[in-house]
Amino acid sequence: MNVNVLIVFYSRYGNTRLLADAIAEGAQQAGADVRVRRVADLAPENIMRQDQDWWSARAQMSELYSEPTDEDLLWADAIVIGCPTRFGSPPAELKLFLDKLGPLWFQGKLVDKVGSAFVTTGTVHGGNEMTVHSLLTTMMHFGMIIVPPGYADTSMFAAGAPYGASAVTGPESDKPPTEVDLAAARFQGKRTAERALMLKIGKASLTSG
Repeated sequence: MNVNVLIVFYSRYGNTRLLADAIAEGAQQAGADVRVRRVADLAPENIMRQDQDWWSARAQMSELYSEPTDEDLLWADAIVIGCPTRFGSPPAELKLFLDKLGPLWFQGKLVDKVGSAFVTTGTVHGGNEMTVHSLLTTMMHFGMIIVPPGYADTSMFAAGAPYGASAVTGPESDKPPTEVDLAAARFQGKRTAERALMLKIGKASLTSG
């Protein structure tokens, strides 16, 4: 039996993207089929063009990652969501993505999927935990089963947080996540995939029994 892991992220300069890719690596190490999707920018093009780091990173990421669809969400056994923080909360881009999931929530289509979250911030104590908790709270409303990384691996004592992988990257792309940040993210991806598989096997056993 295989497990499907969907990673949905928003990233402006590419730092959150690096954590998303590391989570994907960890999930793949656990044998999962993985899809990585980027939520689109909302700012007008003329605003984005004023920041060349943003504009060039956006162009690169748009080529590599498509936007998440309802089909992706229905396909997934586990959904991992990540973003930079904006004043202690998820950015508007990701919040809009979550708000648009109302129809799937109403139909109960997200119930019992495994959920996990990750974040980047520009400053130390810049809202890491608050933002992750906000994402997890939304998942609880969807009826998802939350799987945090916890302190279940030695990598989590060096970086990240027990609530979800995190990194302090600064506002620009010249300060990416460190290797210890990425190791914590890989562990989160692996743990999420493994727990999703355990749940899937358990549900199949109950059905067949």
